[in-house]
Amino acid sequence: MTRATPSSFTHEDDRSIVFSPLSFKNLNVKNRLFRSNLSGMFDDYNGHGGNARINWEAKFARGGVGAIISSYTPVAVCGRILTRYAMIDDDDKIPFWRLVGEQVHRYDCKFILQLSHSGRQQDMGGVENLYKRALSSTSRKDFFHGLLCQAMTKAEIDETVRQFAQGARRAREAGLDGVELHGANGYLITQFLSSGINDRTDEYGGPVVNRTRFVLEIVRAIRKEAGRDFHLQMKINGVDHNGWLYPWVHKGNSLEETVEICRLLEDGGNGVDAFHVSSGSTFPHPRNPAGDFPVAEALRWYDGMLSQGVRTHLNYAIFESGILGPLFRRYWIYRRGPTIEGINAAYAREIKSNVSVKVVCTGGFQHAAMIAQVIRGNWCDAVSIGRPLIANNDLPRILERQDGPAPGKECTYCNKCLLNDLENPLGCYELSRYDGADFDEKYRNMMASVMSVYDPPASSRLRLEV
Repeated sequence: MTRATPSSFTHEDDRSIVFSPLSFKNLNVKNRLFRSNLSGMFDDYNGHGGNARINWEAKFARGGVGAIISSYTPVAVCGRILTRYAMIDDDDKIPFWRLVGEQVHRYDCKFILQLSHSGRQQDMGGVENLYKRALSSTSRKDFFHGLLCQAMTKAEIDETVRQFAQGARRAREAGLDGVELHGANGYLITQFLSSGINDRTDEYGGPVVNRTRFVLEIVRAIRKEAGRDFHLQMKINGVDHNGWLYPWVHKGNSLEETVEICRLLEDGGNGVDAFHVSSGSTFPHPRNPAGDFPVAEALRWYDGMLSQGVRTHLNYAIFESGILGPLFRRYWIYRRGPTIEGINAAYAREIKSNVSVKVVCTGGFQHAAMIAQVIRGNWCDAVSIGRPLIANNDLPRILERQDGPAPGKECTYCNKCLLNDLENPLGCYELSRYDGADFDEKYRNMMASVMSVYDPPASSRLRLEV
């Protein structure tokens, strides 16, 4: 995928595309810029939302995005990936999410709650899950961390479908603008959809139509519980790339299989209203978030994973090795490929040409020319942005004025934010991006940016009424 050259179109041409409104079946958005699902451990241990979460979401709305896709939001405690993420597992969470929606709506920004379940990809599920194997489509451990799991029974599948539907109902009662099912990047829905993970022999395994059954049941249950006039979208892998770590592992879903899945999920016009295209059957994955693998950051913050999976000690030893660590990083970059900005655009284009609903594409976008190119070319209808918005919360305001951030201020795709999120507040930890005459001044400015999520403090914002 190549960038549009300055001679191809003027910035005004690009701007008119990027900032044109977008209408879905049940949702209108003011521009083509979505904040992707960025998480961060900002909340109470028991899954109740915290003030920092409100500040976190509000600052992106204030920065000018048309819609925010929430952080990974578990529909059940057994579906956590990490603790201290706000959940949607009970009606007592509705007031918090209502408050989040109200703050975001102040800036003419829509808020879409991402309904999620970890399945076997449960990094740190907390003490509630300590003596339980994670639920999945399979009983095979994941190949990256070695996280243990067990194949779900029919009763567990039915209960999980109900939990997703209730999560959507709560989102609607909270006054939010829609929900997204996280069906990409290795989480539970991916574990059912992927031919590289799902090894079931019942009606939920085997051919595409069977592997799609679980999420299609979720879609139909949401429509029954939250209504057909409530926006519902699905995040999905264009291609799984399941064999990234071990090339002999089954590669998972091809683009052709994904197109077939998407057609099934349209469900005769009663299914999903949009697809959000990503790639990669694990998280993290060389293609998601596409960029570098900061080995030094992994050494500092991956230690919390050591008690989780049966491969984590081996991973840590690799990161610690002066030889294997750099080799792993080089292999990561090799498996990613040369493209970062627009890495999933070709997948989005193929899906869009085969479905009747809108398509959103994620993948490192931070330049107006690139965003306008994929939309103008009918590759997708909008883009979702994650790390470049962490780096520049006001990126939409920047794109109104110029093609992208000033030199030295762009997101470097270093992925330090990814590794720090295991133990620290989510933010941009790339020191080179911050102003300052020396290390100390740069570091102070970096910390001020990272810690800004706690301002204003709880006493001036968090007002919940049941």
